[in-house]
Amino acid sequence: MQIYNNAAAFGVWKDFSGNVDKLRQSMSKLSSGLRIRNAGDDPAGLAMSERLRAQLRNSTAASSNVENKINYLLTADAWLQKVQDMMDRMSELAVSANDGTKTQIDRDNLQTEFREMQKEITRITTGATAAGKFNGIYLFRGGNGVTTPASEAVQSGNLSLQIGPDGNQTFTEESINLTATNFAVMGSYTQYSYGSINMTILGSGAGPQTVHWASLIGGAHLSISTQSVAQGAISRINIGIDYLSTKRSVLGSELRRMEMTLSGLSSYEENIRAAESRIRDTDVALELTKYTKYYVLTQVDTAMLAQANALPINVVDALW
Repeated sequence: MQIYNNAAAFGVWKDFSGNVDKLRQSMSKLSSGLRIRNAGDDPAGLAMSERLRAQLRNSTAASSNVENKINYLLTADAWLQKVQDMMDRMSELAVSANDGTKTQIDRDNLQTEFREMQKEITRITTGATAAGKFNGIYLFRGGNGVTTPASEAVQSGNLSLQIGPDGNQTFTEESINLTATNFAVMGSYTQYSYGSINMTILGSGAGPQTVHWASLIGGAHLSISTQSVAQGAISRINIGIDYLSTKRSVLGSELRRMEMTLSGLSSYEENIRAAESRIRDTDVALELTKYTKYYVLTQVDTAMLAQANALPINVVDALW
């Protein structure tokens, strides 16, 4: 039995210190909710967790991009619905004008409304003051919808955005040009033989006539001011309605794709969060078990340390 070096007490103290440190770590994990609080807790797990966290942040940003794009497409579709409604009305007016029982005054009145529909379509789609915009980006002027600083010309290249957490995960839309200067060919029809049609940009003759978008909203190029030209206007407007419907189908397909993309990003983010949680978060049930274990051990160690420190007293008792 020794007095100068109490080896038994030192051994108990060493175990007590270790258990106190583990109890402190367990309390920290329970209070913070994190299994990995610093790189020393799990270096490999921390590296994997940080990569997953970066993916989560990127995925959240991509989801925001996609949501903006969905709103962009919904705005464009709402404007196109208005344009289509007006074209339907133009077609209705053309049919009404093709009526031999109406006087010229009647047709002039119909022509007035017809022309106003053309002007409104132009106002929505054309020029620096075009109403069809989203966050300052033109919806129906072609290109990417952004004008150059020096002029009102729209920059070339379709609108593109990041839709995924990694590089090169982008989406590029098909631009829509519905300006009054767009001479894109929509289709053709056979001119009726009983009368000429006042649409000079289409040429002349009784053969198939090419129809351009600009001709529908180009003022004098399309008219219902007489019965003969009203007949030709009906055919052209119907082709225009089909053309616009095709554009809307493309836009609708893009919208559906963006909705599916957003759903996919949500599922991806859910799975990544679950994986990151398993690596970094505290398993509370397991940690509570450890906490209880080390708490009991520290209590026992305290009692044993008192007993070990009392051992040298036996030497004093032996001397007497």
